[in-house]
Amino acid sequence: MSISLSSLILLPIWISMAQIQQGGPDEKEKTTALKDLLSRIDLDELMKKDEPPLDFPDTLEGFEYAFNEKGQLRHIKTGEPFVFNYREDLHRWNQKRYEALGEIITKYVYELLEKDCNLKKISIPVDATESEPKSFIFMSEDALTNPQKLMVLIHGSGVVRAGQWARRLIINEDLDSGTQIPFIKRAMDEGYGVIVLNPNENYIEVEKPKIPVQSSSDSSDEPAEKRERKDKVSKETKKRRDFYEKYRNPQREKEMMQLYIRENGSPEEHAVYVWDHFIAQSAAEKVFFVAHSYGGLAFVELMIQREADVKSKVTAVALTDSVHNVWHQEAGKTIREWMRENCCNWVSSSEPLDTSVESMLPDCPRVSAEAKQVGKPAWRGSPQSPLGSLQKWNTVRAHSQPCTFPPHTPARRVKNPDASAERSTVVRKLLFLIQLLL
Repeated sequence: MSISLSSLILLPIWISMAQIQQGGPDEKEKTTALKDLLSRIDLDELMKKDEPPLDFPDTLEGFEYAFNEKGQLRHIKTGEPFVFNYREDLHRWNQKRYEALGEIITKYVYELLEKDCNLKKISIPVDATESEPKSFIFMSEDALTNPQKLMVLIHGSGVVRAGQWARRLIINEDLDSGTQIPFIKRAMDEGYGVIVLNPNENYIEVEKPKIPVQSSSDSSDEPAEKRERKDKVSKETKKRRDFYEKYRNPQREKEMMQLYIRENGSPEEHAVYVWDHFIAQSAAEKVFFVAHSYGGLAFVELMIQREADVKSKVTAVALTDSVHNVWHQEAGKTIREWMRENCCNWVSSSEPLDTSVESMLPDCPRVSAEAKQVGKPAWRGSPQSPLGSLQKWNTVRAHSQPCTFPPHTPARRVKNPDASAERSTVVRKLLFLIQLLL
């Protein structure tokens, strides 16, 4: 029978409590103190003591993984997909390993944006000093000079960074599933300038400085016996603190602090900053957005803060599983009306592509992305929808016609045969326009 180290640590305390409980009233205080000590001990934290070191490679090769010709992450030796449970019964260690690999993936995608997509990495704030925290975005060479059209991509919340839709899909499926690269390449092929936002890069982490222990006030006048007693108590207190810290943080993980990036401390701030310093300064006559999940909320916030500017420059907005809420964000009537005419939200649904999906909110139309798998992101179910529809919208606007959307009818209502045929024709055109993404 195996006994965990955490059990061995607690065993003396349990024995002491059993012995004390047999004593008189004076021992009850000690029992209470020990119970209080036990209540403060986090068993999950204690179990960290049994973990292997949190020392992971800093390259894909070190993890013995690589992306194959299909963009799938595979083990170099076995050819197998990534395995999360590398060590059984060590979920925290496996999670840390997964996060370490994720950081490598992020850097790998950054490299692809520069090498494969020929994007430039631009530091922000644009006037940052050498010493202050900085973030960055990616832009095509013609992002600010293209006179016709500009595509802006905004990912969702969480660990994803510029160029990614979902880290989980990059690791478990392939690069085309989880990155923005297919969108970027297709947009550039269609003559768009491109700007890729980085709304989750809001701060840098640095090691928290240790607070020096301040010496007590001059006690030279104190009797030697009193000073010795105070020193003894201080040493015992430090010993107990070190003992607890040893088991609270057995891996000696560094305590970090966050230094926020000026004017980019949140996704919403970041969207406004990039608008003011880049998008608004671009030469493009028509600007198009593709925003996923929280990126949709960030766009609506941008709309609220820069309504007139956005209306004058933005032609269409393709949202995928957007989490925006015009009521909570207090978007005005004119914004809601503009969104109804210029935005469309593709949502995860088992309904056929572009079938109207009912919404409780009076903002923009919601249509099916035909993502049949539970938890499958809208852009993955039908990656052609946002980009293909933007292409269609751009063509419509070029002829000065009003922007059109699929009829807003309940998903399961019997459809008019003519309308159904027209919708099928539109879908076929969309599939043809972006067949390279399939």
